[in-house]
Amino acid sequence: MDDFFMRIVSLTSYLRDRLIHFVEDLLFRDVSRFFHIPAIPSYRPHSGSPCCTYQSSPKNCSPSFEPSDYGTHILIPGRSVRTGSHVAVRKYSSLSFCAIFQGLTFPLYSFKCTCKLGLSYLGDTFSYLRHCCRHLRHIHVGVRSFIACVQRTLQGSSEDIGWLQKYPELPPVEDGTARYMELLHSIRNGEHSLPNSFVYLLIPGLFSNHGPLYFVNTKKFFSKMGLSCHIAKIHSEASVERNAWELKQCIEELYWGSSKRVMLLGHSKGGIDAAAALSIYWSDLETKVAGLALVQSPYGGTPIASDILREGQIADKEARRIMEFIICKIIKGDMRALDDLTYEKRKEFITHHALPYDRIPIISFHTQARMAPGVLATMSHIAHAELPWLPLPSFGSCELDSARMNPTKVPIIIPLSAAMAVCALHLRLRYGEESDGLVTRRDAEVPGSVVVRPEQKLDHGWMVYSSKRGGCEADASEMCEALLTQLVEIRRGRHRESVMAQTAFGDEFEQF
Repeated sequence: MDDFFMRIVSLTSYLRDRLIHFVEDLLFRDVSRFFHIPAIPSYRPHSGSPCCTYQSSPKNCSPSFEPSDYGTHILIPGRSVRTGSHVAVRKYSSLSFCAIFQGLTFPLYSFKCTCKLGLSYLGDTFSYLRHCCRHLRHIHVGVRSFIACVQRTLQGSSEDIGWLQKYPELPPVEDGTARYMELLHSIRNGEHSLPNSFVYLLIPGLFSNHGPLYFVNTKKFFSKMGLSCHIAKIHSEASVERNAWELKQCIEELYWGSSKRVMLLGHSKGGIDAAAALSIYWSDLETKVAGLALVQSPYGGTPIASDILREGQIADKEARRIMEFIICKIIKGDMRALDDLTYEKRKEFITHHALPYDRIPIISFHTQARMAPGVLATMSHIAHAELPWLPLPSFGSCELDSARMNPTKVPIIIPLSAAMAVCALHLRLRYGEESDGLVTRRDAEVPGSVVVRPEQKLDHGWMVYSSKRGGCEADASEMCEALLTQLVEIRRGRHRESVMAQTAFGDEFEQF
C-alpha cells in the first residue's frame, strides 16, 4: 500500500513539474521573440531514461512507476519530494536565472502589449477621424461649389450688359435719331432720295433659313424704286467666321459684277456677320464696301445666349444639350452660331478683330419691344405653306376646275411678338434693361457709330416680318430705306470733310 501511494505522489509531482515547465517555455518564447533574447533550451527528458516507466506486470497487472534522473532542465529551487524511503531531490539547473529573468520581464511584456493595443486603437481612431475630416472637406467643397453655382446663376449677365461703354479708349457714339426721323417722314411723304450708285445687300439674322419671308418685302420695295437690292444667301445658323468668309465672297461678286460699292444692312446676327467680314477682311473690302448699318444686332453680345450657355451655373450642361439638340439635330445648324453671340465670345472676337470705325460710316439701330397685355395676342406671319392639288370631281365650271388645279397657299403664323414681349419683360425685371426681346439697347450700340434710337415700340422680329398696312406707323421697308439714306449722307459728309481737309492742307503747303 505504501508503494502504491508513493507511486501516486511521484506521478503527481511529475505532472506538476511538466505543467510548470510547459508554462515557463511558452512565456520565455514570447518574451524572447519580443525582446530578441536568445532561445533557452526547454526541458526534454533524456532518450532512453524516461521519468517514469509504465510496466504491466503479468502477475498482478498493476502499474509501476520508476523515477529516473532528469536531464538539464529548469526547476524551482528548494523543491524536494519525499516518498517513503526514497527522496527525490531536484537539482538546480544552470538556466534557473534565465527563468527568473523571464518571470521578471513578464510585466514589462504585458505593458508593451497593452501599449501596442492602445496605439493600435488610437491609430484606428485617428484613421477614422482622418476619413471623417476628408469626407467633411469634400462636403465643404461641394457646398461652396453649389453656393458659387447659385450665385453665378442669380448674377447672370448683370456685369456684362453694356460692357463696351465701360472702355474709355473706344470711340464715342453720335446720336442720329433726329435726322433719321426727318428722313423717315420724307420717305412716307413720297420723297425718295436713295441713290442708284450703290448695290444694297440685306443680310438676314439667325434662323433666317427657316423664314422664307425674311427681308422679302424690303427687297420688293427697293426693286420697285429701281434699286439693285439683294439678300445674302448665307447659312444663318453657321458660325460668325464662316459667314464672314461667305459675305466676303458675295460682296466681291456684287462689286465685280456691277462696278458699284456695296451698302450693307444686317439684321440681328446678320449685322454681326457683316461687321466680322469687315473686321477680318478689311484690306480686301476697303474699296468695295461703302457703309454698314447694324439693325438690332447684339454687337456686344446678348444676355439670352449668355444665360443659356453660361458654364458653371445651375443645369448648364442640360441647357447646352437641349440647345445642341434643337440647333444641330432639328435645325441642322452649328452650335457656334449661338455660342458666338455670348458676351465671352464677343469680347474675345472684338479684342482680336477691331472694326474700322474711322474708315467706314456705321449706323447702329436699336428699339424697345412693347410689353402691353394686348401684344400677347399678336400673331406674326413668317412663312406660307402650299397645299397640294387634290383631284376633286368636276361640276362643269371651268373657273372652278382651274382654281382646283392651282395649289393653295396657307399662311404660317406664330406668336412671335408675344414671345418677344415675354423675353423683354424678363430682361426688364431681372436686369432692369430695355430691349427688343433679345438684344438690349446698350449692347446694340457699336463704338464710333451713329446711333438711332426711335421711340416707336418695335420687337426683334417686327423689323423683318412687318408689312405695310396703311397705318400711321412706318413699316420695315421704309425704315430700311431711311437708314440706308442716312448712311449715304454720312458717307458724303465724311468724304466732303476729307476733301476739305486735303484742300486746306494743300493751301497751307503752298503758302509754306
